[in-house]
Amino acid sequence: MMSLIFSIVFIIMTMIAAPSMADPNEPFVRVKSDYVLMLLQCIVGVFAMLLPGLLKKKINLEIPSNMMILYTVFLYCAIYLGEVRSFYYTVPHWDTILHTFSGAMLGALGFSFVSFLNKAERVPMHLSPMFVVVFAFCFAITLGVAWEVYEFMADGLLGTNMQKFGLEDGTGFVGRAALIDTMKDLIVDAVGAFVMSVIGYISLKYKKGWVENLLLEIRK
Repeated sequence: MMSLIFSIVFIIMTMIAAPSMADPNEPFVRVKSDYVLMLLQCIVGVFAMLLPGLLKKKINLEIPSNMMILYTVFLYCAIYLGEVRSFYYTVPHWDTILHTFSGAMLGALGFSFVSFLNKAERVPMHLSPMFVVVFAFCFAITLGVAWEVYEFMADGLLGTNMQKFGLEDGTGFVGRAALIDTMKDLIVDAVGAFVMSVIGYISLKYKKGWVENLLLEIRK
């Protein structure tokens, strides 16, 4: 969390000193608009770090330590390393790895949602392992699509490059190349969700207990 807070301060100071527009005759330098995405992502990251604690106080939500570690590592890799340290541009397949990982985590969240329904007294139901798996997979895919919609809207409204339709220096891709990042993200989201779904099915069908160690729980 402290790295994100320090990053916010650093980004604001750097953004103030950065030029408003790039000089085509000079080497590539970041302009003010380039820091907008970094700042937004860091602010969202701080809120995301605080969210588990807020939910625990509000609805007594318990997050298993394994899931909390994965959640924290993902945020650090996606926001601080990805945006602030520019790993999305400098480390090959960094975005692909994170989207695959997020697909699996969202699949686990889908399993947790079904678990809430199964345990709810006002919603008496007991779902088959196959139905739970299909729901978890579709849940993860839906949130993955929603994230791409968010990226598209942010790029249009704020002039950012979340969908990576261009290079870091502002050079835009043309045609199919401009679509590759979005479609790749959706595909690897599906791969991550599918892997988690298969693991979840085996765990539920044969009572292995693998997924249960990642499920969120609301304490009464």
